[in-house]
Amino acid sequence: MESFKAFRIHIEDKQTRAGFEQLSLDDLTDGEVVIRAAYSDINYKDALAATGKGKILRRAPLNGGVDVSGHVVSSSDTRFIEGDAVLVCGCNLSEDLDGGYSEIVRVPASAVVPLPDGLTLHEAMALGTAGLTAGMAVHRMLENHQQPDMGPILVTGATGGVGSLAIDILAAQGFEVVAFTGKSEQADYLYKLGAAQICSRHDVEMGTRPLEKSLWGGAVDNVGGETLGWLTRTVHPLGNIASIGLAGGFKLETTVMPFILRGVSLLGINSVLPPMQLRQQVWARLASDFKPRHLDQIANRTIAFDELPQAFDGYVEGTVTGRTVVRIGGE
Repeated sequence: MESFKAFRIHIEDKQTRAGFEQLSLDDLTDGEVVIRAAYSDINYKDALAATGKGKILRRAPLNGGVDVSGHVVSSSDTRFIEGDAVLVCGCNLSEDLDGGYSEIVRVPASAVVPLPDGLTLHEAMALGTAGLTAGMAVHRMLENHQQPDMGPILVTGATGGVGSLAIDILAAQGFEVVAFTGKSEQADYLYKLGAAQICSRHDVEMGTRPLEKSLWGGAVDNVGGETLGWLTRTVHPLGNIASIGLAGGFKLETTVMPFILRGVSLLGINSVLPPMQLRQQVWARLASDFKPRHLDQIANRTIAFDELPQAFDGYVEGTVTGRTVVRIGGE
């Protein structure tokens, strides 16, 4: 196979160096399936890895990019044949395995999901890990008996990829959604996605009592830290909190009171670990009843592969709204 371009991350003397390189198939980590990449995307984790602002890679060098969509070039696993349209999200790409920022990607067959009917390769990366995560959060909340009549769902980190997609999905499922954000200038964007109300994080007094006045039927939390602790104290009885992120800190200070007196459920959402059956189930829903109605507005940027290095800083600085798709080979 000919050489191909990849965005490769090196860590040398605790310093991160990243950029485009020409590689051959033998340079890639092992796997049964070789994919010609069509699209990838940018997640917060990708920006941390590429800039060295977060410890994401467990080995180096590795190609960046936790997500990829494309067509199978070859496979030693009989479940996949040349030409199959597929996607890979998470599954330790750009952590232990070479990731999706590469014209050619090689991955374990256990990580590969056939592109479901109802999605294009571009739409799959408009969703990406953010979509899978938001979809898993709503799926698990519904499985745990979350109902619209239990009260509004608060979505924190509302202008980010996961938050934006969660708002769209929840609103389509009949929930009243409250967007929790510090970016009041993005109110119109959030209302267009389906938010019924905007709650400014700058105006909230979170309190310190073991139980505060209950306000929310449930929550999708991208923030963690103090915000997640506050949510445990303010969710209505039997409500669910899907815990996804830690942008506001990894410590959780709360008590058992919300769980034993209100029956609140804290659902941990990890898009890397779910078994393939669950992964495929959620992707099937993302292509059907969970498919965001405003996906083009959420993922309103598609950049060329060569533009990738300049796109990371906005994610680290928290100035990006919605999602960015990276065109590697195209459809």
